[in-house]
Amino acid sequence: MTAPVSRPPGLAALLPYLREHRGTLAVVGALSLAGAAASLAQPLLTRSVLDRVGSGVGVSDLVTALVALVVLGAAIGGLRTYLLQRTAEGLVLGTRRRLAGHLLRLPIAEYDRWRTGDLLSRVGSDTTLLRAVVTSGLFETVTGAVMVLGAGTAMVLLDPLLFGVTLLGVGLGLGFALTFARRVRALSRVAQERIGEMTSAVERAISAARTIRASRAEARETETVTGSARDAYDAGLRVARVQAVVGPVGSVTVQGAFLLVLGIGGARVAAGAISVGDLVAFVMYLFFLALPLAQVLNAYTQLQSGLGALHRIEEILTVPAEGATDRPAPASAVTPHRPAPMIEFDGVGFGYPGGEPVLREVSFAVPAGTRTALVGPSGAGKSTLLALVERFYEVSDGAVRLDGTDVRDLPRDVLRARLGYVEQEAPVLAGTLRENLLITTPGATDDRLHEVLDEVNLGHLAQRTPQGLDVQVGEGGVLLSGGERQRLAIARALLAGPPVLLLDEPTSNLDSRNEAALRRAIDAVAVRRTLLIVAHRLATVVDADQIVVLDGGRVVAVGTHAELSATDPLYRELAAHQLLVA
Repeated sequence: MTAPVSRPPGLAALLPYLREHRGTLAVVGALSLAGAAASLAQPLLTRSVLDRVGSGVGVSDLVTALVALVVLGAAIGGLRTYLLQRTAEGLVLGTRRRLAGHLLRLPIAEYDRWRTGDLLSRVGSDTTLLRAVVTSGLFETVTGAVMVLGAGTAMVLLDPLLFGVTLLGVGLGLGFALTFARRVRALSRVAQERIGEMTSAVERAISAARTIRASRAEARETETVTGSARDAYDAGLRVARVQAVVGPVGSVTVQGAFLLVLGIGGARVAAGAISVGDLVAFVMYLFFLALPLAQVLNAYTQLQSGLGALHRIEEILTVPAEGATDRPAPASAVTPHRPAPMIEFDGVGFGYPGGEPVLREVSFAVPAGTRTALVGPSGAGKSTLLALVERFYEVSDGAVRLDGTDVRDLPRDVLRARLGYVEQEAPVLAGTLRENLLITTPGATDDRLHEVLDEVNLGHLAQRTPQGLDVQVGEGGVLLSGGERQRLAIARALLAGPPVLLLDEPTSNLDSRNEAALRRAIDAVAVRRTLLIVAHRLATVVDADQIVVLDGGRVVAVGTHAELSATDPLYRELAAHQLLVA
């Protein structure tokens, strides 16, 4: 999905990206002026050489100066190109760093709106197009304009009539080419959007490779990816057609102007109006005028493509990051009066954007140091309650409080430092066992890592290979079993030592033996923590201090297992299906 931006960014939008490189760009600008001056001086020296040859005067000094100017111009051009390339790479690096950092701080709701592949495309291919803005766009346009101005001035001084002829031919071609070049920005943006859609299709297919193979759907998914690739191909062709028109128009313009100048200039030499040296110098200036014009046209199209990519980058960067509007934490929230927090839901209502309400007037409290379980049918809103405590989403009505403080009054860093969260999917990051554990507590020692692995019955993972904690877990934890991934996620949460643990289906992928081991670990940590657990398997929470039963986004009952088995029909039905009551 693409979110609209009020207006496409112009050249002014590039300034923040170039600001940190302004010193190097100033040097590049000075080199560009020096190179232009060296180039513009060459036709005048050439004319002087021809005039001296005609009069029989020695030309060795002028030839030496001319060669020196050529060598100097080449050296300046090489240094300028290197500095521009280095600046362009720095621009891409800085933009990717900024964009990646912003992407990881977007509100969770934004990830529901955007396709993952499209976001990846903006970090990859869109930022790459910004390189051309510096190397082939902005400075080529500026340098070319300086060359055109200098060459045009010299041509006027040499022969105003020939300059008028040149201006007529070049002006017509230039106006025609610019008409087409202006379309490049919009077409380029569409092309990048199609690339984003193609990347999303590839990402979707790869992430579900096992399901696709098992469903024998390879051909259908290939056709889906191919269709996206074909759309990207068509969009790219539209950009190429416009660029293909601009190039030949510039070439025909140069050749036509050259032929006109030769014809009319030859006649003027024969009439004695100008000298041969003047004509040669004028022709050289014509090329110094025409070649930069062609570069400017090409640079202009590159610049439009870069601005189209910048439009897509700005679409993400203009989305406020999570926590951008957080208020300073109250002193009581940073140093709580109670040794352990309490969670309270007070008339909470919530609905996802564009959807029906998920929660309605949910109210209950989790006393400090206790264990509370959330049970109910699928879709009752249990996992959503944990997401609201973490402030992945903001409540629509009511309030969620932590130790008496509305979570909206707590900066997210302060809030989440006191919460351990294990989500239902229990994602595992590609890399090593150690890297997965240290993501929550970077300074933990190896002894502590082994200790927490033993707590969740995963000590064998660091012992079964010589790599120990540095054993690879594979992309998405593919080298681990489902239960091992679940317990590794719990180990991460335990390692940080938060006073509150939010567990979303912690035993959903465990066999009976590992479930019992994990329950013992939860029992151990529950002594000094507040636990809020979402559970479908009631056997894991029958000993909870209280059980909250939800149905249709509402709280229908609160009590212990024994109380609810006797008083609540829905809970008794759930327990009966799991053979916990008769």
